[in-house]
Amino acid sequence: MRVIAVDGPAGAGKSTIARLVSAKVGMPFLDTGAMYRGIAFAVLRDGVDQNDADAVGQLARLTELVLEDDALWVDGADATQSIRSAEINSVVSVIAAHSPVRAEMRDQQRLWISNHNGGVVEGRDIGTVVFPDAILKVFLTASPTVRANRRVEQSGGDAVHIAESIAQRDHLDSTRQDSPLMPAEDSVVIDTSEMSIDAVIDVIAQLFKDAESRQVQR
Repeated sequence: MRVIAVDGPAGAGKSTIARLVSAKVGMPFLDTGAMYRGIAFAVLRDGVDQNDADAVGQLARLTELVLEDDALWVDGADATQSIRSAEINSVVSVIAAHSPVRAEMRDQQRLWISNHNGGVVEGRDIGTVVFPDAILKVFLTASPTVRANRRVEQSGGDAVHIAESIAQRDHLDSTRQDSPLMPAEDSVVIDTSEMSIDAVIDVIAQLFKDAESRQVQR
């Protein structure tokens, strides 16, 4: 499948890098994290119990998410800025751990890729669960300090507090029962701690070119 799967923990640079890779290779970009944040937005909007997996799953099935470029609409409302709030950050991992929610989001992600004839897909279980047959799987990581500092540069705040929040998110994502965060067996793991964004993009673009060449030769 003509998909570049870009997975990794919070603050590893997935969204920025995946978006720029999509432009470089000429494929559409899908930010799956924004989809889960969209459901979190709907949960808070409607006052649904975030710990009730069935209720949140039902809401996920009824909520219309429209992703275009860098914008997200939730049931027709522009939630692009709202989904990046601290309030959403505090609940999205709990909501994303619910199996009914993940099942619905996986269906929507696969439909989106089918409608767009492939793409660069960023998330946490893309190479392991959503698109295990992706032509290229990349797992981005970085040291906890670097990841916290990046978040401070993006959004401000206290580095120590953000580092604690990232560590908690890592724990929730990597220990959940449904599609935990981990590299796929055939992922290329890239530590971005000491790399420039341009360098990471060039590496991924070359890996994709090589992967397509191997596929043509088969």
